[in-house]
Amino acid sequence: MGDSPRLRIIDFFLDNPLFDFTKKEVIEALGMSKRTFYKYFGDLERYGIVRVSRRIGRAKLYRLNLRHPLVELLREYEKRVSLQMAGEESVAAKV
Repeated sequence: MGDSPRLRIIDFFLDNPLFDFTKKEVIEALGMSKRTFYKYFGDLERYGIVRVSRRIGRAKLYRLNLRHPLVELLREYEKRVSLQMAGEESVAAKV
C-alpha cells in the first residue's frame, strides 16, 4: 500500500489478519528500526487500528482490529483492487 512506516505496519497486519504478533516480530518481519516502529505504532494502537489480543507472560501480542472503520475500508479496497487485477489478467490471457 505504500512505503511510509505507518502504512507498512498496517499492511503487515492486513496481510496477516488471523494472527497476532509481538512488536518484536513485526519489527523483524518489516526490517524496520525499533525507533521508526515505535514512532508510529503508538498512534495505531491509540486509534484502535491494532489492539492487544492476548498476553503471554509480560509480552503483549497485537492483532488488527477488524471492526475499526478504517480497517474495514482498507480491506474492501484491497479486495476491489485484487478483483480488478484478476479481471484484467483474465482478459489479457484471452488475447
